Amino acid sequence: MSKRSTKHTFEERYEAVTKYLSGQYSKTAISKEYGIDKSTLSNWIRKYKSNDIDGLKESRTWKRYPPALKLNAVLDYLENGYSLLECCDKYDISDTHVLRKWIRLYTSGKSFKTTGGHTKMKRGRKTTFKERLEIVQYTLANDKDYQKTIDKYKVSYSQVYSWVKKFEKDGEVALQDKRGKSVKDREFETLSETERLKLEILRLKERNEYLEAENVILKKLDELGRRR
Repeated sequence: MSKRSTKHTFEERYEAVTKYLSGQYSKTAISKEYGIDKSTLSNWIRKYKSNDIDGLKESRTWKRYPPALKLNAVLDYLENGYSLLECCDKYDISDTHVLRKWIRLYTSGKSFKTTGGHTKMKRGRKTTFKERLEIVQYTLANDKDYQKTIDKYKVSYSQVYSWVKKFEKDGEVALQDKRGKSVKDREFETLSETERLKLEILRLKERNEYLEAENVILKKLDELGRRR
C-alpha cells in the first residue's frame, strides 16, 4: 500500500493550528509563514477539532472510503448546500482535495474505484429536444432531485444540471440542439419576438424587390425576343 508523504512535520502542523486558535494570528499570516494554502490550514484545524492531536498525525496508509459514502458526500455538496469543509467534517474525509476529485468523477459520469471493482455512475446519452424538456420539467417538479431524475431517465448528472440551468435562464429554446445550424440560424433564435417579426418583414420586402426586378428583366427579354 502506498505511503503518504508531507513536507510539514507533526510539530509544524500542531504549531500552525494552535497559533490560529490562539486568536493572535490570521489564516493568511500563518499560511504565508508555513508556505501552505489557506485550505490546507483549514483542513489541519478541522482535523484537530475533530480528533485532537491524533488528527494532525501523518497517516501511513491511504484511507479507503465506501462508494455509498462517496456518493452521499458528493450529493450533499452538489444538491444540499453543504460546503466542502462541512462535507469533510460530516463524512470524516481526510482532505477537501479528495472530495473535489469525487465531484469531478461524478459530474463527468465516470466511476468510483473501489477494492472490489467499480461503482458505475450514469453516463451521458443522446437525447431529443422533447426528452430534454421532459427531463427538465420532471427535475423541477421534484424540487431538483437530480439523483431521482438520473435513475429514471438514465442520463448523467452533468447533463441534467446543464439542461436545468439553461432552461431556467433562457427557456425551452435553450434546450434545442444547435449543432449543424448556421451562425445566422443561431443568431435568429436569440432575437425577441418583435425583432423576429421585423426581420421577417425585411426579408419579405427584399424578396418582393427581387421578384419585381426579376419580372422586369423577364419582360425585357420577352420584348427582345419578339423584335427578333
